[in-house]
Amino acid sequence: MPEEVLFKTESARSREQIAEYLRTVADKLDAGDAVTLSAGSESVTLDVPERPTFEVKAERETSSAGGPGELSVEFELEWDEDGGDDAGGDLSIE
Repeated sequence: MPEEVLFKTESARSREQIAEYLRTVADKLDAGDAVTLSAGSESVTLDVPERPTFEVKAERETSSAGGPGELSVEFELEWDEDGGDDAGGDLSIE
């Protein structure tokens, strides 16, 4: 299935700034409100359903030159546009 990117931004931020972004998303999810992402002239508003699929992924990307690699952690909410949902296993974040 082809992918259409609706919004993307990437920039270096402090841990405190990132935590604030994540808190804002968490507050919106708790309240059942839509989440609006904006940067410059780009903006998208998403209505997250009651039970989206939550994916957490930690990765190590190795350098092709043999130098230090890059680590990442990704948090993703995913749902079908037709409203279907998917049950997953238990997750613990400490």
